[in-house]
Formats: sequence, C-alpha cells, structure tokens
Amino acid sequence: MKKILLSSIIILIGITFIGRLSYLQIFSFSPDQVLEDPAIKAIYDYPERGYIYDRNGKLLVGNDPAYDVMVIPREVKPLDTLEFCSLLGIDKEKFVQKLRKARIYSPRLPSVLVPQLSKEDYAMLQEKMRKYEGFYIQKRSLRYYDTKAAANVLGYIREVNERDLERNPYYVQGELTGGKGVEQQYEEILRGRKGVQYIQKDRFNRDIGPYKAGVLDTLPEQGKEISLTLDKELQEYGELLMHGKWGGIVAIEPSSGEILAMISGPTYDPALLVGRERSKNYSKLHYDTISKPLFDRSISAEGSPGSPFKTLNALVALQEDVIRPGTTFRCYNGFYVGNTKRGCHCGGGIRNLNSGIYKSCNAYFAGTFRKFYEKFPTTDEGQDVWEKHMNSFGLGNFLGYDLPTGRPGRIPSKEYYDKWYGDNRWASSFIISNSIGQGEVAATPVQLANMTAAIANRGYYFTPHILKKVEGKDISIPEYVQPKYTTIDKKHFDPVVEGMAEVYKKGTARWVQIPGIEIAGKTGTVENYTKIDTVRTQLTDHSVFIAFAPVDSPKIALAVYIENGYYGSRYAGHIASLLIEKYLKGQITRKDLEKRMLEKTLEHEYAKPYSGEEFKINEYVW
Repeated sequence: MKKILLSSIIILIGITFIGRLSYLQIFSFSPDQVLEDPAIKAIYDYPERGYIYDRNGKLLVGNDPAYDVMVIPREVKPLDTLEFCSLLGIDKEKFVQKLRKARIYSPRLPSVLVPQLSKEDYAMLQEKMRKYEGFYIQKRSLRYYDTKAAANVLGYIREVNERDLERNPYYVQGELTGGKGVEQQYEEILRGRKGVQYIQKDRFNRDIGPYKAGVLDTLPEQGKEISLTLDKELQEYGELLMHGKWGGIVAIEPSSGEILAMISGPTYDPALLVGRERSKNYSKLHYDTISKPLFDRSISAEGSPGSPFKTLNALVALQEDVIRPGTTFRCYNGFYVGNTKRGCHCGGGIRNLNSGIYKSCNAYFAGTFRKFYEKFPTTDEGQDVWEKHMNSFGLGNFLGYDLPTGRPGRIPSKEYYDKWYGDNRWASSFIISNSIGQGEVAATPVQLANMTAAIANRGYYFTPHILKKVEGKDISIPEYVQPKYTTIDKKHFDPVVEGMAEVYKKGTARWVQIPGIEIAGKTGTVENYTKIDTVRTQLTDHSVFIAFAPVDSPKIALAVYIENGYYGSRYAGHIASLLIEKYLKGQITRKDLEKRMLEKTLEHEYAKPYSGEEFKINEYVW
C-alpha cells in the first residue's frame, strides 16, 4: 500500500511538472519572453506605410526604399574603424557615440547605427558588410512626396525617442513614427504592423535556423492607404499665393466640414525632412525664430479677428432682440467712448444693419454692442449670454478637428473681466473693442473659417476634419457627421448674409468681384501693436478676409489672415477671391490680379527690426 501511495505521489508530481512546463511553453509563451533568451535574435520586417491621397484620388505621399545599417553590440568584433566609418560616411566620434548608445539600450538587441541609406550607398556597402561582424543592413521605406505643399498638414516621419518607447511597447529603438500632422494623428493606420522572424543561435553564436520552426514568426501587415479632404490643386495654388507672406488660410466645405485647404506661411518643402539630411534641415527650420516655418499658423496663430467678428455681434444682437435690420445708428466718422473718439473709415452718416456690414462701420457695431449689454441688469449677466453665443460658433475652445496640434483662441468670460476690473465694476465701454473684433477676443484661421461655414449654413456647422477615406471607404465618425447648431435662430442669418453679399457688390470689397460667382464676404483690418523698448508701438495692420460662395448654395467657406498685409481687401480679399474662383471654376480668368498676387511679397515688412516680435502666443497679441 505504501509503495502504491509513493508511486502515485511521484506520478502526480511528474504530471504536475509536465503540465506546468507545457502551459509555460504553449499557452503563456510570448514574444517578449523570446527576446529575453540570449540564444534567440529577432529580425524585423517593416512594411511600407500607407499611401496618402487627396479628395480627388491624387497622390500626396508615397514611399521610396531606404536602408538602415543595424548593429548588435555584443556581436561586434574588432574592426578597422576608420575604413568602416569611411564606407558609412560618418566620422569616428559619431560612430563611437552611436555604438555606445546602442550598447546602453541593449547589448543583444539590434539598434540603428546609420539610418536611411540611399539605394546607391546600399549597393556600394552590401558587398562589404560580411567583413564587419555584428553589423547588417535592414530594408525599410521612406516617405516620397508628390507635392511640395501641405507640409503643415501632412507632418513628417521621425525616429522614436525615449518617451515613445516608454509609452508604447510596440516600438523598438531606431524605429520610425509619425511626427505632427496626419502622419502623427493616423500613425496606427498608416504604419501597418511589422513582421518578425526569430532565429535560433548555437553556443558559438552562429545562426542555426528559425526558432521553433518559425511558429512564432509573423508577416508584416501593409499600412492602410488614406484619402484626405484636401484638394491638392487648391492647396498648392494657395501656397503659391502665400509666397513671401506670413499668415494662415483655411478653406472648408460648409455642407460637410471637410477641410479643402489648410495653408500656413511661410512653409517648407516636406521632402526636406526625409533622408539623412533630415536632422540638419529640421534644426535649420526649428531655429528660424523669425519666420517660424514649423509653426502652423492655420490652427495655432491666435489673432484678433477684426471686422469679420462684426457679423457675429450682429447675429447676437438680432437674437437678443436689441436691434432689428432697420435699426440705425449715426456715425460721426467714428464713435465716442467717454470723451475719447474712436475712428471709423465708412465715411459717416446714418447706418442700418445692411450698410453697417458692407461699409464696415465701427460706430454702428459699437452702438449695437452697447444696446446688447444695456438689456441686462449687470454686465456679468450680459457677458455670460454673449460668451455662450460666441462659443456656439466654435470660438474660444478647441474645435475637435483631427489634427494633433492647435490653439483654442479666446472668448473672454465674466471671470476674466472681474479679475481685471472687479466684480460688476466694469461696463460695455470697458470692452467696446470687442464690438469690432479687437480687444480681448482671439481666433485662429480655422476657427474663422468654421465661423464662416456656420453663417453660410445659416446656423450650423460640421466639425472641421481632414480624413475622408480609409482603404477607399468613406469614414463615418459621429463627431464629424452630426451638425452642431449655433444659438442663433435661422431667420436672423438672412439679413446678415445680405449685408455680406453687398460687401462685394458695393462695399469694402467691390473691386475684387468674380465674374459669374455670387460671394458673401467681410473684410477686416486688424490693428497691430507691439512693445519696442517698453513703448507700445503701432505696426502695419493685418489683412483679414472671410467669404463663402455661392451665396445661396455654398460650396466653399474660407478665412484668409495675412500678417502685416495692410487693409482687408488689399491682400486677404484678393487672395480669397482667387482661391474661390480656382475651386469653383477650376481656372483663373483675372490673370492680372493673379500675377500681382503671385509676384507681390511682404518681405520688406518682415525684414523690419521688430519682425517676429509682434506675435506673442501667450499674450494673444498679433
């Protein structure tokens, strides 16, 4: 009996050990455990990133083959360092530094020693690599750009850093990932999934074949192709028009919220951030603190909206029943705040809503603004209502678009003014500049374009977005297909739209009409101040313009903001009209205007000593 019991115990223990080992080998085994075994090495097979197309199927971004020189530090044998460095095109100090960094990362895992060899360098080097143990060449793909435009939208590819490695276990040292723009936002869609092959080594560190007959190996998955909402031709044309000018342009399809063009000037050729010269080129762009080509002005530049903001103040006043379209105010070539006169360029006289808009009368909108606040017992209550209306147009907060950067703009709250002046110790006269889009309000070009789309739709907008299709299939993200309604009733938009249409027919933009196209728009001339040697100094005004067309069935809404561009129709208005004609007609009929806008620059303005100082993002000053 004792023998049977002892035998049973031994058998039970044996079965337990066998079962546990089987579980560890079969069920709980993971690739991470494989990499911990020094007798196994992993060889990664990187897929091509997904191609990027515009809304019409035109290629924006593709791929070119490239090659990385990899190193496994513990397998490196003594070598002729100078000869090897000469082949790689690097100096000995950099070679030693890279090898040391790779050894710190992992002595037995591969790291990139020299990234992104060209096909020519690869052809010359591959024949000689057998001489250098511990080094090998790994194929991958680099981005190829079929356009010199849209760098701010597309983003770029960069090597992963320590933060990426800590945050996402998918990556290993030396891999590439999207940086900024679409490449960053849709990284997981575009990158695909790398394959891996595990190789068994013997005790002499020689390869003896696939580990476990390749059962753990995986094949790479190709990155998915995507189509953007951008119109390639419109984007490229807009960037040509922005040559020698700083600012932002955003064009949106009002019926969908799809972004047709998103332009930031100055910009750069996206191909500069590809290949072995990427680091040098990036540093040059990054340290250009004057023109800031890496700063995306279309979604991050927060400036005073200027006179286009008058349209919203008109809508708020109509909604709150403090004015009607026939309500009039007299303009004395300006208006008074206490004993101080604020100027106006409309010519003076009696103004109603229509003429107030198309002549851009400051006095009319100052009077409207005062009447709005007089409706409420306290300015705090009035400010709450005003802020709510403005927020409903997507101002003062992030819009929710699908790009990874941007700024929220600003619509000041009662708390903001209470902090400065004291609770209920301020009046509309304190903030009267907000009536004409100056003062404390700030908006980005994409917010101004979205605001214009909401007016074009007579009271609602769709969240602006850049992704249209994945693998040829239309996306259906609820956030982008659900309309967002403003707090203004539909009936109030018609008189405002009529005034904006008159801007082109007989108002401040009457000389930039497009034959055969009815446009509604609004010019803006934004005062521009900065401090020079502690003295508040006025600089050249900014040129602003918003518009949509056609008036009755809008296909495009856009905002143009040109820094130091003088008055609204001088640069912004002309550029806006050319973009509208290009999009709706496919060609430009006003060749003289086109030639003038393509050739004229504002470089003389930006070359002044204060250039680059007037825009301070934290102070909302432009």
